[in-house]
Amino acid sequence: MNITKNLNGTSLEIALEGRLDTVTAPELEDVVKRELDGVNALVMDFSKLDYISSAGLRVLLSAHKIMAGKGGEMKVTNVNEIVREVFEVTGFEDILTIE
Repeated sequence: MNITKNLNGTSLEIALEGRLDTVTAPELEDVVKRELDGVNALVMDFSKLDYISSAGLRVLLSAHKIMAGKGGEMKVTNVNEIVREVFEVTGFEDILTIE
C-alpha cells in the first residue's frame, strides 16, 4: 500500500493506494498517530484503495475517535463499491462521514 500525505494548514489529506489489510494497517496507524497533532480536519482519499479489512476499519475508527476527541472532523472520500459495501455491512457508513 502507498500512503501519500498532504498537509495544508490544519487540514491533512491522506491518500491510500492498494490494500488496507492486516499487513498494511500498522503502517497507516503509525502515520495517523504521528501526523494528527495540530490537525483539525482529516480527509482520507480512497480513490485508489482496492480493499479494506477489519484491521483497516480499526485504524479508521481510531482516527475518527482521535479527531472527534479534539473537536476536529474526519471524512472519507472517493470510496469505491467494494469498500462502500464493507462500510454498509459493518455499520461504518453510520459512523464515518463518507463523500
